Amino acid sequence: MSAILKITPLQNQWDTQDPFLFCAFHHDLYPEGNGHSGPKDSLAGRNIGQDFIQRDGWAMYHGSKVPGFPAHPHVGFETVTIAEEGYVDHSDSLGAAGRFGNGDVQWMTAGKGVQHSEMFPLLKTEAKNPLLLFQIWLNLPAKSKGVNPYFGMMWHENIPVISIKDTNNKQTTIKLIAGEYLDTQSLNPAPDSWAADPENAINIWLITLEPDAEFTLPKAKPGVNRSLYFYEGNTLFSEEFTIPTMHQIKADATKDLTLTNSDQFAQILLLEGMPINEPVVQHGPFVGNSRTDIDKAFSNFQETQFGGWLWPSKEYTHDVNLKRFAKYPDGKIEELEF
Repeated sequence: MSAILKITPLQNQWDTQDPFLFCAFHHDLYPEGNGHSGPKDSLAGRNIGQDFIQRDGWAMYHGSKVPGFPAHPHVGFETVTIAEEGYVDHSDSLGAAGRFGNGDVQWMTAGKGVQHSEMFPLLKTEAKNPLLLFQIWLNLPAKSKGVNPYFGMMWHENIPVISIKDTNNKQTTIKLIAGEYLDTQSLNPAPDSWAADPENAINIWLITLEPDAEFTLPKAKPGVNRSLYFYEGNTLFSEEFTIPTMHQIKADATKDLTLTNSDQFAQILLLEGMPINEPVVQHGPFVGNSRTDIDKAFSNFQETQFGGWLWPSKEYTHDVNLKRFAKYPDGKIEELEF
């Protein structure tokens, strides 16, 4: 029987399987910056505050001057934000902050509640500022939904990248954000994450196949949910299927899955893992196991604001002259080059 169960087209918010909640995909061809982190191009005609239509190949989302997502609360799940191109300015109610991008990954556990903002500063003033970003929502089991929030960074210099060649000497590379491949382990996920237990077999990979390369995704343990998101390239071939770009493949993880690429580089996101198998009740960025959980989260947010907003504005961006950095809730600071 075929390893491929279903092939479906992708939208901006990608359908996922338990233990994942969904994946937001942002691919914006931003213009030159105006020197204040915003676009040099006019914003006239855009629905500022709700600009999602990708006019001219980019959107402001909820930002008014800088693209992005101003301060908003999260409860009961985690965000794994992969900034492959472009930059993200993070600020949160823990006092943590950072600028990351061009391959960096941020792992944030919302747990019992946190506010954060994610703005996309356009730092280049003499060149365009393309953004390619995934934000994966990974659920937490009931026992972990009330943990303390956590902010962590995976700098691209430290993320394992594995290169393998097929019988025709064509290369496939795997960027290992979570999980393992062969004898290589990823960096540690957040400590309270569903991914922190190896028994849950969470794998988050970015797979790149060069033209005409063939790659076999090895089988996983029984019970694992497996989804692949083919987001850039031309065509993949597998098990008599012809798969165009911007399609999802749901596959039986107990079987090997062989993918053969066509004439362009192919980019694939893999999300797989053991399901949590608990009820999910979601109201926007609040996730619980029951409506009572959601009501409690709203009440807690109204009372505490999850620590309050510590920054000058809801859509705060860092100084344009800063490079990549992270400031952690304990005051520790990391500084890196672009």
